[in-house]
Amino acid sequence: MKRALPVVIVALAALLGAALAAAMLDLPPHAVRLPGAVAANLAASGVAHPITAVLLNFRGYDTLLEIAVLLLALFGVLALVKPHAAGAAHPAHPLLQTLARLLAPLMVLVAGYLLWIGASAPGGAFQAGAVLAAAGVLLRLAGLLPTWAAPNLLLRVGLALGLLVFVAVAAAVLGHATLLTYPPALAGGLILVIEASLTLSIGLILAALYLASTEVRP
Repeated sequence: MKRALPVVIVALAALLGAALAAAMLDLPPHAVRLPGAVAANLAASGVAHPITAVLLNFRGYDTLLEIAVLLLALFGVLALVKPHAAGAAHPAHPLLQTLARLLAPLMVLVAGYLLWIGASAPGGAFQAGAVLAAAGVLLRLAGLLPTWAAPNLLLRVGLALGLLVFVAVAAAVLGHATLLTYPPALAGGLILVIEASLTLSIGLILAALYLASTEVRP
């Protein structure tokens, strides 16, 4: 029975893949002309870059759920962390520590630039958050940052800030129209507030996934 189970799982996965492929092939060549729809409404989105407009305005639901999934993934990792884990950092070579101290501030500046430029060019919260997370991992590898086996209150607020601000903005504009439909005059400012909070939370979550996973029970 145990030997047959992997075969059954592979067969079901192959069947599902074939069904999805058949459904995709059955679609008309242009089911929905999304580029034209985005371009037609870009002026009211609050930003000048179509990808940012889609992720933070037209399809804000998707981004809201993405940050929620990241936070849930971190909760799962933290649930596996050793209860007694102190999380002390191991000293690294002084050269690596010096390099980390020099690079970390520059990486924060790069993250800020990516956040700001995302309104008009490729960039945004996820790219900026990834750079912040890389800075945290670098500091950990250099022995300058402990693990986050038990996040304190301030860190917990930072981890959840992006999701909380996103939900708060969605609730605030609910009286204007439908959920996550921003007033055109306020769209740019609201998106910037959301992205700034998302940058911090994404950076902390991605860094915490690494910093906490080093203390996961075997």
